[in-house]
Amino acid sequence: MKVATYRQGGSPSACLVDTGRGEILDLGRAGTRFGSVLQLIQAGAEGLAEARDAAKRWPSVAVRPLRGTQLLAPLPVPESIRDCLVYERHLHNAMKAWEKLANRPVTEIPKVWFERPTWYKGNRFSVVGHEAEVQWPPYSEMMDFELELACVIGRKGRDIPAAKGLEHIFGFTIFNDFSARDTQMVERPLGMGPMKGKDFDTGNVFGPWIVTTDEIGDPQKLDMQVRVNGEHWGGGNSSEMQHGFAQILAFISIAETLHPGEIIASGTVGTGCGLELTRFLKPNDVVELEVEKIGTLRNRIVRPQPAA
Repeated sequence: MKVATYRQGGSPSACLVDTGRGEILDLGRAGTRFGSVLQLIQAGAEGLAEARDAAKRWPSVAVRPLRGTQLLAPLPVPESIRDCLVYERHLHNAMKAWEKLANRPVTEIPKVWFERPTWYKGNRFSVVGHEAEVQWPPYSEMMDFELELACVIGRKGRDIPAAKGLEHIFGFTIFNDFSARDTQMVERPLGMGPMKGKDFDTGNVFGPWIVTTDEIGDPQKLDMQVRVNGEHWGGGNSSEMQHGFAQILAFISIAETLHPGEIIASGTVGTGCGLELTRFLKPNDVVELEVEKIGTLRNRIVRPQPAA
């Protein structure tokens, strides 16, 4: 199933998406108990069964066209965001780019990177969805995107064995981690995470929906591509991850409980950002991230005029 959140009047509502029909099904109007995607995720297997029953019935009273419907982020305020960095090709390319931009040598990839996943925690309140305008922060002159695959936790767990890691995932979505690269370059020597290089309103984009794990199959075999204004810039495949999602969940959950509704992203696939090409966005550019079996996440980046 494709599970999404759309704006109905002034309120977000949970829905299912059928791209073949070109329709969405409002889960509340279809007679389920779910007003939000988080409620559906928290209901576990019973919730999925109830949503699948509604999908089979597809009652006309709860249907509206997909075209013209405003989709929000599937989880408008996720329980948490962790963003990993597990693609060696991306890390190597990015380090070479930083070396060029900063005009100083960059160290080799540390050995520990190959031994364990690494991540930072993002701002869960700065999330927007498909077709939302992304606001260019006023302190940056060098804006970038990042093509990422993200999993959504569906089952609570701690000390999760890697062999059971995928059982704790509700589904997968696309993540565009917009980044102020010049600001990030200033902050990198501080060693405490991206900070204002990543933390600004509208900077975390998820969508257009969550595809449940049964429709994804093996999440380590998905083709990923990025286009800017229709031009192909780069991409790769999730098979290139140094640490797969099962291993990431196993490591993160050591002595730490994961909860339904948390999002964990893979980090950028190789050539999945402008930094690797030393090629950056311009105001009004449209970025499209496409991931196999999920779809396309599209956003325009806009730069407000400075106040008079």
